Amino acid sequence: MKSAQMLVRAAGAVMLLLGAAIWTGQYQGLIPVHMLVGFVFVLLLWWVAYLAVRAGAPRAMGMAAVILGLVLPAFGLTQQQILVGDAHLVVQLVHLALGLAAIGLAEALAGSARRASAGRAGAPRRA
Repeated sequence: MKSAQMLVRAAGAVMLLLGAAIWTGQYQGLIPVHMLVGFVFVLLLWWVAYLAVRAGAPRAMGMAAVILGLVLPAFGLTQQQILVGDAHLVVQLVHLALGLAAIGLAEALAGSARRASAGRAGAPRRA
């Protein structure tokens, strides 16, 4: 679980850096890299969710990760067609917020799994 969580953190950090570079308008050539790392990020998010639910994290959190993992790339792939012009800033901010929510959800899932595992380890065994 810990290595999956570290990979999500790394991919999330790369996504934020790439997104910031693209946002400046000078690095549009990085969009395909941003998209590729984004898809890897979603796969890692789902992997963390799977491991966390198996470790005892709430299934609702796992389902939230699955749903967010579907919404985030769908939104990212279509954002160029949504609110073009000056209002497009709103779309970019929503995309950023969804990405930050996904990173936070991965952290919450890992923490919940750790607490669930610790609770099971300290519980007395039934005879």
